[in-house]
Amino acid sequence: MEIIDKIPSISPAKIDEFKNFLCNLDGALIGDSPEYLAVCPLKHSFVDGAYVREIFMPAGMFFVTKIHKKTHPYFVLKGKVSVLIDETEIIEAPFSGITQAGTQRIIYTHEDTVWITVHVTDETDLEKIEAEIITEYTPNKKEIVS
Repeated sequence: MEIIDKIPSISPAKIDEFKNFLCNLDGALIGDSPEYLAVCPLKHSFVDGAYVREIFMPAGMFFVTKIHKKTHPYFVLKGKVSVLIDETEIIEAPFSGITQAGTQRIIYTHEDTVWITVHVTDETDLEKIEAEIITEYTPNKKEIVS
């Protein structure tokens, strides 16, 4: 049994609590810091009307994803992960799925993994894209904060 399988179904508040716990561990890599990007490089691509984000995630790491404002597709090109939203799901490449707006995940990488997301936007500035597609969890609200 994997460690992520021991985590019960989890609410958004508990995901936030788990994220805070992980962030306070020695050696934690946070967000898009230079240390994080050295271990988990990102590749950004732009096509007509879409932004494509590719991340490499090494084996043996936990990730807490950002919360997206919009439903979008994702693709796992390489690797194997456990994903916890309402329950734990094992995803093994090749795989494609749809992220529903408001979803936040806890991911554990069993193998080196390449994960791609595709977002509908005409924007090419990464800060503006993030403001357009990412939201923050607010414990007192059930809706997505935009």
